[in-house]
Amino acid sequence: MTYGRFAYLYDELMRDVPYQEWLRFINRQASSYGVTGKNLLDLACGTGELSIQLAEEGYHVTGVDLSADMLAVAKEKAEKKGYSLFFVEQDMSELEGLDQFDIIGIFCDSLNYLQTEREVVQTFERVCQHIKPEGLFLFDVHSINKINTLFIDQTYAYNGEDVSYIWQCFEGEHPNSVEHELTFFQLDNQTNQYHRYDELHLQRTFSARQYEQWLWETGFELLDVSADFLGSKPNEKSERIFFTARKQNKTV
Repeated sequence: MTYGRFAYLYDELMRDVPYQEWLRFINRQASSYGVTGKNLLDLACGTGELSIQLAEEGYHVTGVDLSADMLAVAKEKAEKKGYSLFFVEQDMSELEGLDQFDIIGIFCDSLNYLQTEREVVQTFERVCQHIKPEGLFLFDVHSINKINTLFIDQTYAYNGEDVSYIWQCFEGEHPNSVEHELTFFQLDNQTNQYHRYDELHLQRTFSARQYEQWLWETGFELLDVSADFLGSKPNEKSERIFFTARKQNKTV
């Protein structure tokens, strides 16, 4: 799934995304599991907002994303803030050619944009190849509850002066999947007219147990599963599930 015009509107429309909560999660897990290295790979980094905040925290960040438009925004933002981050255009399920990292993360439910079981498994395999033996693999996903109760058959809207949108959610082709139909209206200040843009975004999730099984099968040891930034165990009402894993010790 790639972003088109939405890439250039993303930061404005997502101003309320709690990036500080992800930062706390990353720092907490790194401290809890003794990771002192600062080389971090931010997969599906989007417009680089979290990548830049991680750089401000002292991490040496490489950002990877499938969307050239997202990366263009990310690079411009980083340069304006004085950070020389390395951004790479790649599909995370085909990740190759990079060094090994102390931490690899797929944040902001970006893993849910993968539509098939094979894509998820292949992504885990590629992550395992690019992570140091004692490094951490961190990611979060939408829960099945969130996909089926907070997205499917729901409509959301935002009416701003420069940008407005209508966001409609429909049941997807696969179990526990959703189709996001997004219509944006952006003001052209020169003509004082609005331009319309339409995009379709697909997301799919799986049970926590299924993610756990795939992690084990692809060479990871599961360290922690929690929900909703709280550090508590997931339950049937949880909306976002967080996973912490480490490469299995093959010397045993």
